[in-house]
Amino acid sequence: MSEATPNPQQDYRSPDVLVVGSGIAGCAAALAAAQEGEEVLLVTKASKPEDASSDWAQGGIATTRGDPDSLKGDIIEASANTADPEAVDILVENAAPAVREVLIDTLGIEFDTLEADADYDFAREAAHSKDRILHVDASTGQHILRPFLSHLSTLENIELLESTTALELIRHEGRVHGALLDTDPCGQPVFAGATILATGGIGDLFERSTNPAGSSGDGIAMAFLAGANVADMQYVQFHPTAVDIDDPFLLSEAVRGEGGVLRNAAGERFMSAYHDDAELAPRDVVARAVQDEIEATGAVTLDVSPLEESFEETFPTLAATCHERGIDFREGIPVAPCEHFLCGGIAVDGHGRTSLERLYAVGECAHTGVHGANRLASTSLLEGLVWGLRAGRDAAGCEPTPLETQQLRNSDPALPERFAAEKFYRLQTVMSAELGLRRTSVGIASARGDLRRLKGEVDAYTRTRTSRSLYELRNATVVAILIANAAADTTQSAGCHYLEDSDEPTAAEVGAN
Repeated sequence: MSEATPNPQQDYRSPDVLVVGSGIAGCAAALAAAQEGEEVLLVTKASKPEDASSDWAQGGIATTRGDPDSLKGDIIEASANTADPEAVDILVENAAPAVREVLIDTLGIEFDTLEADADYDFAREAAHSKDRILHVDASTGQHILRPFLSHLSTLENIELLESTTALELIRHEGRVHGALLDTDPCGQPVFAGATILATGGIGDLFERSTNPAGSSGDGIAMAFLAGANVADMQYVQFHPTAVDIDDPFLLSEAVRGEGGVLRNAAGERFMSAYHDDAELAPRDVVARAVQDEIEATGAVTLDVSPLEESFEETFPTLAATCHERGIDFREGIPVAPCEHFLCGGIAVDGHGRTSLERLYAVGECAHTGVHGANRLASTSLLEGLVWGLRAGRDAAGCEPTPLETQQLRNSDPALPERFAAEKFYRLQTVMSAELGLRRTSVGIASARGDLRRLKGEVDAYTRTRTSRSLYELRNATVVAILIANAAADTTQSAGCHYLEDSDEPTAAEVGAN
């Protein structure tokens, strides 16, 4: 966090709205602000669309299909009844107009249709009571994000700045005035009327994740360090069916929605023993069941032979990816749980407003309350779209106020090439072992101590150096500690936060504090 201090000579930018992040939430925010007549600067670490998590989204985007109450019920039930009903109301009430006006009318997304007529081919995924997922094969994210970015590039009042990292937020007297970018070694100021964070997830904190590289929780860390509130950081969702290879990739829940079944190493279908909805149970239930069966029998595979049409016909992109990676899907696809989504984040209201004036957060880095302890499948793109549009509109009308700001120090020699990578390895080892799919009070307490020591080491270097890798490491350690602290404070299992020893002393009681 950068407070105002004398520095009158520094060059700066001053857009009306600064958006940090180029996934669907950031694009929606930029579009909405631009439609209000604002000058928008969209800053992103990405150098290509696939660097954003939205581009990796497979299954699709949930819709109401004229029955918002049904979708609301499924969201709340999947969340273990912890979702905020008012936030879910905002999502379902705005779902249809957002999808229609932006994705269909403005971007012209050609979602899959049934061969017999022009009706959409709505799919079903885990914990949905109805077929309501709009999709394009099993690669919906890229079919939405790439046209979205292309459309934004045609708007005269949006400037896109790629391969650029926001290092710190500029805060003065409780108000955020923009951010310092790495376009200058000591941080180039961008003074904005409003700042919208849309920085995505936290996959870099774990050894195995479905997120793209660079998912280091930057927005959450910057907002927290500036004084913004965060919420529900303990709820880290693991997807049950990532392909179990060295470089895992996601198998959409739509495969199970179309009839794919999970089998253990003995060839037994096992999910009905864990939940009445079997393969279509909530994600946290399926993920733990898959892990149980791996530990008991040695492996789990996703059998795609029961699909009504062939796997290649129904999911051509996934079939091609399996072929490219040397996986014979006819023999069953090896799967295992993998970190996927953070249900918590920067606390925001129904318009994406944080606890700091003129700072907004949308998408995965934000906590709207929609997901509670466990996210319902294919609601992330929808949440990012709805809250991005609402935040972009709400952020309009604020004038940027250039200030005299502190320059970051970049005076010491560059760090060894492997410095950040080695520290990240330590971080990932701790998080995967103690704050993953299953947790214990003692493990959480141990993790808190390890993470605090690691943060102390990292802070010693960030005081005098600026680089993307170093600041990503700093941000990741901040977010990891927030997760560990929230886990320690939550003594009962719910959704993604599963305590194996909930009857034993809590992490706080065994000395974490």
